[in-house]
Amino acid sequence: MNSSQLALLALLLGALIGAAVSILIVVAFRARDRAVARNSEAVPDGVSDVLAAMDDSAVVVDASGTVRASSASGEAFGMAIGEVLPDDRLRELARSVRAGGGMGSASLTLRRAATPAEPRLVSARATVLSPRLVLLVIRDITERERVEQMRRDFVANTSHELKTPVGAISLLSEAIESAADDPAQVRIFAARLNAEAARLGSLTSRVMNLSRLQSADELAEVRDISIDAVVTSAIEAHGLAADSSGVTLVRGGARGLYVRGDQQILTEAVGNLVANAIAYSPRASSVGIGVKQVHNAVEITVTDRGIGISEEDQQRVFERFYRSDQARSRRTGGTGLGLAIVKHAVQRHGGEVRIWSKVGRGSTFTIQLPIAAAPAPLDNVKDARPKRRAKKAKKASGADAMPAPASSAPISSAPAQINAEPMNGVTE
Repeated sequence: MNSSQLALLALLLGALIGAAVSILIVVAFRARDRAVARNSEAVPDGVSDVLAAMDDSAVVVDASGTVRASSASGEAFGMAIGEVLPDDRLRELARSVRAGGGMGSASLTLRRAATPAEPRLVSARATVLSPRLVLLVIRDITERERVEQMRRDFVANTSHELKTPVGAISLLSEAIESAADDPAQVRIFAARLNAEAARLGSLTSRVMNLSRLQSADELAEVRDISIDAVVTSAIEAHGLAADSSGVTLVRGGARGLYVRGDQQILTEAVGNLVANAIAYSPRASSVGIGVKQVHNAVEITVTDRGIGISEEDQQRVFERFYRSDQARSRRTGGTGLGLAIVKHAVQRHGGEVRIWSKVGRGSTFTIQLPIAAAPAPLDNVKDARPKRRAKKAKKASGADAMPAPASSAPISSAPAQINAEPMNGVTE
């Protein structure tokens, strides 16, 4: 083998040895990088910026469960940077995802760290960022579940409530058919059938009204509303029911107050309170409807001296289909939707409704609404009726005009007023 061949062979061996050394170096560096990455607890670039832009509570935790990065809302559940996750279930979720890789989720109840410290239903989702870091995203689903539960309850309760009058109407129609030869029985069954049909119509109407109040974001018709007109309409609508029950309606308080809103909705809300007060008041008692101004608000109070409501029931009387006295409500034809309609109607007008009650002493419901300025009088509108009346008076005056009998009483065109002794706490 000559020198040229030896040189070429040496060069080839050197190249092979150099390549092997290079490969070993690259492998060593990669192994070192993997070891560093496996043991590193540094948050990857860009993750903190993403967390800062998230509305949900999100944190990055290490193998010990310590928070390394957090979104702005993460502290609401006590997940501050440098602190250990406050809930064992979250730490277990992070450990299981880190051990198995991929993603994991769980639904659990967490208590807020900030005020109010109330339990919240959350959906937690975990994702592996690195061998030692896990991303936890916590979404508060309390309100969503509450609305969904309310929807399910509403459908179930409505179906249950509709079954009663529908079943009664079916049975009464069969009874009328079988008693066709007995006019007296037919009249009795027909009267009951009419009552059940009226109850079904009332329930359907109230369900539609409540659905409309809950679905609409804004009131359809907003204008200056006279509280006097609202209270008068509510009293007139339930005057016959009050007379039948032997209950006196008393109107007291301030006059001439106005609010902004829908008169029909407010009249129905006040009317529901008056109807409830009549239904739960004993005979020969009175129901007071008072109005007063408190700072920048108008308060309408409806007070009865009935059976009252227990403290436990006071927390639930504004729920749909809830009845504190099931037997009495069935007997009076109540649907359990009146106070729910009152609550949503008042909230639509930017107000609130409160209740005070003592068992055996009666109840007071107070509607508070933002006050509005009284509309300006229309001074520039001319009325031509006085001139026409004057001309007619001249034509009527003469020898043929017959004088009115001395015993005739004047007929007043003013609407009738409800006069009675005011009730304590109702009138000013």
